[in-house]
Amino acid sequence: MSERGDYQGSGLALVDDKGRVAIPNALRGTLADNSPRADGKKDGGIVIIAAHEDAPCLIAYDPAYVAELKRELNERVALSRGENGKVDHNIKRAGANGEAVPFDGSGRFIMPGFPRFYAGIGSNAFFWGTLDYIEIWDPRTLVATPGLSPQMVAACRYYCQEKGIEL
Repeated sequence: MSERGDYQGSGLALVDDKGRVAIPNALRGTLADNSPRADGKKDGGIVIIAAHEDAPCLIAYDPAYVAELKRELNERVALSRGENGKVDHNIKRAGANGEAVPFDGSGRFIMPGFPRFYAGIGSNAFFWGTLDYIEIWDPRTLVATPGLSPQMVAACRYYCQEKGIEL
C-alpha cells in the first residue's frame, strides 16, 4: 500500500460484556481500505488497539501505520539523548504497546482487556478520527478531561444525547 487513507469522522458505539464493539461507519471504510486482508477479500482485516501515550483513551490504527509510528518513536528516542548518551526508554514503552485484533465486515472487533481497562471503557465507546489513527474514549472520561478539543467534546455530548446516554 503506497498511501494510507485519513481517519476522519466520529461516532458512538455500544460495547458488550465481552468487549465486542463496532467501529462507526464514518471510520470503518478507511480502516478496511488501509488494512486489506491477505486473501484480498473486503470483509474485515486487522486493527491495532493501544493505550494512548498521554491521554486516558485508546488509539486504533491499521498495520501500515506501524512503520510511521516506529519512525516517529525512533526520532524521539534519538532526540532524548542526554549529554551522557543515555536515552529515555519510556518513549517506546509508552508509544509501542499495540495489540493486533481482527475485525469483521461490519467493523466489529473484541477490545483487548488491558487497553479497555486502561481507558475505563464500559458500555459505550466514542470514536474520533485524527487523520493518522482513531481515538477511542469512554464518553464520561472524555467530557471530564480538561484541555481537549471543544469540537470533540461537543460531538461526544451530541452522540450521547442522541442515544439517551446521561453524562
